Amino acid sequence: MELMISMTLVLILLGVVSQLLGRAVSVRSRESRKSDALASAQAALNVLSREIGNSGFGISTSSDPNEHNNGIIIADSNDHKIRVRSNIENVGTQLNPDVLRTNRAGEDITYFYDNASASIVRYDPNDTPTTSVVVNKISNVTFSYFDYSGSTSTVTQSATPSANTGRVRITVSVVLDPIYGQPNPADVTFTSDVTLRNAKYMLNQY
Repeated sequence: MELMISMTLVLILLGVVSQLLGRAVSVRSRESRKSDALASAQAALNVLSREIGNSGFGISTSSDPNEHNNGIIIADSNDHKIRVRSNIENVGTQLNPDVLRTNRAGEDITYFYDNASASIVRYDPNDTPTTSVVVNKISNVTFSYFDYSGSTSTVTQSATPSANTGRVRITVSVVLDPIYGQPNPADVTFTSDVTLRNAKYMLNQY
């Protein structure tokens, strides 16, 4: 009888310990996946922020230094895709049509979310290869556009850009894989605001 009681107590203790170990493993797995997702999202934001921030560099619409183009191709940009141009190598002069030429690698970039592969894709028609994956295992990426107008710095937010867009907000979200014993689904979101230094409004501030 004493042996049976001892064995029962040992089994109960083993059950409690196994549950605690299982929870600890679940928490560790969750935190590990969260860290990986954060690192991937941050890396993607760094790449997007750098090239989007430089959009419009070297592109002028007239001899007026305050009439620079912000580099966003409005017709090819929306809340899930953005196309930006820059004349990085400063080809041509301000009054020369060549100043609008963006036919070299890194000067005409499109970023978009590919739902089929769950990734952010970078497209550059002047580079080889033309298409590359910035980061995969992404649930979504959205772009919000902030337009600046008037002497009072009126700001309006939109899902589509305009000629007055001076800032872009990039939001990358990742839905983590379900983990037994943990709240599901769990998601991680990273947001970065990128000021377009060559936008007409921004140039007027300095």
